Amino acid sequence: MDRPLLAEFLRSRRARLGPEDVGLPPGVRRRTPGLRREEVAQLAGISVDYYNRLEQARAPRPSRQVLAALGRALLLYPTERSHLFRLAGEVPDPPARPDDVVPHGLRHLLDRLTDTPAYVIDARYDLLAWNSLAVVVLGDPDDWAPGERNLAWRMFRGRPAPEVDEAGAWAVAARCVADLRAAAGRYPDDAALKRLLAGLRADSPEFDRRWRDHGVCVRDGPDRIRVAHRAVGELTMDREVLELAGSGQRLVLHTTTPGSRSAEALRLLTVVGSQWRVAPAS
Repeated sequence: MDRPLLAEFLRSRRARLGPEDVGLPPGVRRRTPGLRREEVAQLAGISVDYYNRLEQARAPRPSRQVLAALGRALLLYPTERSHLFRLAGEVPDPPARPDDVVPHGLRHLLDRLTDTPAYVIDARYDLLAWNSLAVVVLGDPDDWAPGERNLAWRMFRGRPAPEVDEAGAWAVAARCVADLRAAAGRYPDDAALKRLLAGLRADSPEFDRRWRDHGVCVRDGPDRIRVAHRAVGELTMDREVLELAGSGQRLVLHTTTPGSRSAEALRLLTVVGSQWRVAPAS
């Protein structure tokens, strides 16, 4: 437990809040910004004396229950809450569920990737956002029922996005199963993830076989896939996956080699528009 840093962190988080942020009356004029120590103690359900000693780096190690209550009282973000636990020498509780809110900046980035199919998935492989050129790779998610906007479900339960070559498809599948296995460990209480995994294991022998291998990672590097497109023919693309720190989300990019036929085909598709749909290879 790092008492001085814990004390500094608590003081800094208390100073950024006003009574209106936590539903308390403003009261009389305050000499310094932020909540009073007794207000934080009241909100957390602990004694004022104990909270004072925490901020003075004199208190014994707080329990997990006290740390959780302080996180709620100080309106800590998930990353801040984890930091609070670690300062107190505790391992943070796992998050309850994957984050499904895509930041505005990331949505803006998707829109600017005009020559690259790109989309965002969460730890369950739910499709959260995509750009116009991603329709070339996925088909049009706007045509899918909300319950079908999960790429693992589409991959293993008979509704894949485009037709891809077998080697590329199973490379992506291996990564998908490993990611979901890791997600199950990271979000053990997520009911939606449990339902997805139970359905996949019951309905897809291939998924169940891979699941029982207990893999939680695959080799680094891109997966190369080949997609049959009815407007421009075969597209050869590398599937790059970028982890978004702290959220469990991933930005997936389908890139082509500069100057290649596939790069020129994607450039053409940016001109003719996303009304073209991927057709299965004959």
